[in-house]
Amino acid sequence: MLRAAIENEIGFAVDDCELRRPAPSYTIDTVEGIRRRKSDAEIYCLIGEDNVNELTKWHRFTDLERMVHFVVLDRTGQRLSHSYQIIRRKIDISATEIRKRVASGRSIRYFVPPAVAEIIHREKLYLEQSK
Repeated sequence: MLRAAIENEIGFAVDDCELRRPAPSYTIDTVEGIRRRKSDAEIYCLIGEDNVNELTKWHRFTDLERMVHFVVLDRTGQRLSHSYQIIRRKIDISATEIRKRVASGRSIRYFVPPAVAEIIHREKLYLEQSK
C-alpha cells in the first residue's frame, strides 16, 4: 500500500527492512539500520499527537531520542505540552478511522489515494475490526 501511495511522489522511497526483520520490530532497530547504511543521515520520525504521551515507553526511547528528530503531527489544534517540532494540520484522518470506515462499509474516498483504496478492497483488508 505504501508503494501505491507514493507511486508518483518525487523524493519518497519505501524501505521494507521492518518486514524482513523477525518480530518484534522496534523503531530503534530501523533507525540503527538506516544509520549503518547512511551514517550522516538526518532522521525525522513523524508521529501523531496521540502517540506523544506513550513515547517514553517505546523500546530504548532514550537512545532513539538521541538519534532522531521527533516531529508531531497535530490534527486537533489543541495546545500540546512537549518540546518536539509540531506540524499543525486540521485533518481528521487517521489509520484507525480508515479501518473503522472500511469495517462498517463506509467510503474511504479522499482518505487514501485511489491505488491504496483499490488494494484495501481487492485484498478485503480491515473488514473485521480488531477488538
